[in-house]
Amino acid sequence: MLSPYVPIVTMFCLATLFVGASVLFSSRHIGPRRFSRTKAEAYECGIEPTPQGPGTHRFPVKFYLTAMLFIIFDIETIFIYPWAVTFGFLGVFGLVEMVLFIATVFIAYAYVWRRGGLEWD
Repeated sequence: MLSPYVPIVTMFCLATLFVGASVLFSSRHIGPRRFSRTKAEAYECGIEPTPQGPGTHRFPVKFYLTAMLFIIFDIETIFIYPWAVTFGFLGVFGLVEMVLFIATVFIAYAYVWRRGGLEWD
């Protein structure tokens, strides 16, 4: 009765064993063991850390624009796959809705482009 699940359980066990072995091997045998103050220092997004507290300085707008661009196109991809699968059942209504959705995404893309979010200086 449980024989169809044997390959799935076997694959899960092998994956778990591989992950565990990889983590143990990499932490004990790979990588340098020399620690320094520079390695222990915080590093975020290419900006050198400052002794100021949180909220006392401003991040460049490009970080927020890049995040917005990623979220916009990620959501677009998530919505396009189910639409493509059920396109035959949706008919003209589904086509109009997707055109409106793509237009909205294009407006967001134009905003990011105009603000310089696509320039990687």
